[in-house]
Amino acid sequence: MPNPQETKTDESQKSQAQSVSRDVQSRLAGLPSAYPFGFGGTPGELFRMGPFAFLKRMHDEVDRVFGLNRSAGGGGSWTPAVEVSQKDNTYTVTAELPGIDPSNVKVEVTQDAVVLQGERRTAKDEERGGVHHSERSYGSFYRSIPLPEGANAEQARAHFENGMLEINVPVKENAQRRQIPIESGGKGPATKAA
Repeated sequence: MPNPQETKTDESQKSQAQSVSRDVQSRLAGLPSAYPFGFGGTPGELFRMGPFAFLKRMHDEVDRVFGLNRSAGGGGSWTPAVEVSQKDNTYTVTAELPGIDPSNVKVEVTQDAVVLQGERRTAKDEERGGVHHSERSYGSFYRSIPLPEGANAEQARAHFENGMLEINVPVKENAQRRQIPIESGGKGPATKAA
């Protein structure tokens, strides 16, 4: 026959475990899912994400967890969204720079990279109910986007309109690439197994 004192201890431990479980569930309730850092979706989505998209998402999630909102003008560093594409013989870098004056943006093109840097300044003044509210924020940004082999930096062109900066760099078609055979421990090229 079970000891009544052991039964009370078992019930107490079960109660504590359920309490801890409810506490953890309530903390996770604010997250999109129970996956790491609240990424949501399925684990496969983490693997389909590019490494930079994953790092950006993780950075944003850490900011959210700690209550930071750098993109809302908390000062410090800010990173504009950048899209890179190549069509025909043109490499295009498009950066979203909403509310930024083109005179506050500097674009440099080297043989290896396109460098975007500048400063974002925002100021908001409003009068509500006899109270004057003023808010100012400043943030600098710096992005270096690698150029493909054969890029012609001398002929690069930049155009800024409606908060969108577009940089076009001509690229030579497959600049002197050729496939070479791989030699094995023997004297001649390695043969493929059938």
